[in-house]
Amino acid sequence: MINFKKFNSIISLTAYFNSDDKCKQAITEARWGVGNNQDVVCPYCGKHHCKMSKNGRYHCTECNKNFSCLVGTIFENTKLPLIKWFVGMYLISSHKKGISSHQLARDIEVTQSTAWYMLQKIRLLYPQTDADVFEGTVECDEVYIGGKEKWKHKSMRTPKTQGHSTKTKTPVFGMMERSTFENEKGEGEIENITYVHAFVVENTNRATLQPIIQQFVADGSRVITDELSAYNGLATLGYTHAVVAHGAEEYANGDVFTNSIEVFGSHFRRMIVGCYHDVSDEHLQSYIDEAVYRWNTRKMSESERFAHMFDKSIGLVRKWSEIRVGLMAA
Repeated sequence: MINFKKFNSIISLTAYFNSDDKCKQAITEARWGVGNNQDVVCPYCGKHHCKMSKNGRYHCTECNKNFSCLVGTIFENTKLPLIKWFVGMYLISSHKKGISSHQLARDIEVTQSTAWYMLQKIRLLYPQTDADVFEGTVECDEVYIGGKEKWKHKSMRTPKTQGHSTKTKTPVFGMMERSTFENEKGEGEIENITYVHAFVVENTNRATLQPIIQQFVADGSRVITDELSAYNGLATLGYTHAVVAHGAEEYANGDVFTNSIEVFGSHFRRMIVGCYHDVSDEHLQSYIDEAVYRWNTRKMSESERFAHMFDKSIGLVRKWSEIRVGLMAA
């Protein structure tokens, strides 16, 4: 079976996957095993031990359907060479601020609309779930995505949009868990690490933010926020609530601060401004999911992150808890 972790550059990736047959072999082996241990499972009915036909496709004797190794993956029905998909996955995961559809189109020689479609489909691999809730110490903060009114022509400005107005900006709510892991040298040294969840929200009211906190943060955790009134009452929900008073120019009081989640918000803004320039509200969440995935896997090497993305692309989805275990065992 191919070890995807050995591909530490685009050169090594493209040098190995020089044909669609090699790409399909990698997908087949990763999904169903190698040699005598291979167990081909029908993606339609779930029957095991399906047989290969003469044309290279598989046949299920249970539902009498034919299928290829691409059925049930993000590559299903694609007319593009698979190496272009692999390169697209590698680039979007390895670039710190992602890659635009225009740049990807130039890099792999496809149209911009095709590159945009590929990137949107790859971002489907990044959904956030509450399968692994945060615990311990969790920072919460909001960030507002949208252009500044002062840069607009006077005739285009919207009145009364200073501060946290949602008239022209979209609010994004983020939560970040402070955690630790054993360093990759295996010397027993503990390093700090943070994990983040972030979502587009309709507003930053108490009725909107507190249910999200309850969904993604374990009871009894310590929650650190600024003095926004939407966070009032967290203590009555079973959390230890600590507040940093930004209005009084307090930015840290010991370990009471929200600097870490604010850094993520800053990274995300720069990703939008520096790479994508403008993102519609309709697709904003998928770009957030991309940024969250890249942040949560930043301790991985490019090859490890690509290997994990490949597993997700063929349906071998792993939870964040498995990534944490992998970091501690490295």
